[in-house]
Amino acid sequence: MSEHGHSHGANANARQLGIALTLTGTFLVVEVIYGFLSGSLALLSDAGHMLTDVMALALSLFAIRIGQRAADRKRTFGYRRTEILAAAVNAGVLFAIGLYILFEAYGRLREPVDVETTPMLIVAVLGLLVNVVSARILVGGSQNSLNMKSAYLEVMGDLLGSVAVIAGALIIRFTGLTWVDPVLGALIGLWVLPRTWTLLKASVNVLMEGVPEGVDLDTLRAELTALPGVEDVHDLHVWSITSGENSLTAHLTVKQAPPGLLASVQAVAARHGIGHATVQLEVPGAHAGEKGHLHP
Repeated sequence: MSEHGHSHGANANARQLGIALTLTGTFLVVEVIYGFLSGSLALLSDAGHMLTDVMALALSLFAIRIGQRAADRKRTFGYRRTEILAAAVNAGVLFAIGLYILFEAYGRLREPVDVETTPMLIVAVLGLLVNVVSARILVGGSQNSLNMKSAYLEVMGDLLGSVAVIAGALIIRFTGLTWVDPVLGALIGLWVLPRTWTLLKASVNVLMEGVPEGVDLDTLRAELTALPGVEDVHDLHVWSITSGENSLTAHLTVKQAPPGLLASVQAVAARHGIGHATVQLEVPGAHAGEKGHLHP
């Protein structure tokens, strides 16, 4: 993709995120107020999850804006890893919210609290509408951007949470079973926790420059070693700058590099989802003198 095409796509995504963020942020304030007024834990827990949506949307928008900055002498890889740093902080906050919801649900089950179903139902229905509109806005960009897909999935998750709150309000209204509210709140909390854990693991893996998900290092090494003229592969490293941007460095031992070797390396890397590959060619024996160094 050209720089112009990338910039145009990023600006379009930013506009979509801005609209969705405004809708979601405004409704978050309304949901928190009515959650306290109605005493509904399900509504408050859904508001907690909607807060995660606001944070995720803001993170995605922030990442787009910062990521458009060009690399400079201090940030030679650019600013794209800002998304990962923010995601790690975001995951920690989300995990704390999920644990709080479970703790509060346990207390409500031990000591039930009366729930005002009318404001609970009204706000949940409005929230469902907001989430449907936001999902509709974001679905286009989610097809070609991992960043936008993450934001879209966050909104879809909250959409399901709104459905759960509506169901809880109706059950309480017609049956009087107030324990349904903390149970639904706990279910939302349990839904948030594993997703948060997955986000945290993925963020830490990028920050630790771990092998990206979906890349089999042994298979990659075998394919590089099988290239014509290559006798050995060492110092093989694969990592991500940010989501979906994978890089590779490797030392290849060759007696004489055949024509097209570097192009073949690039082709192997591309098959494994690696967009940038840097290789160093060495003659046999050059690697033997390096002692006390671990070469993967």
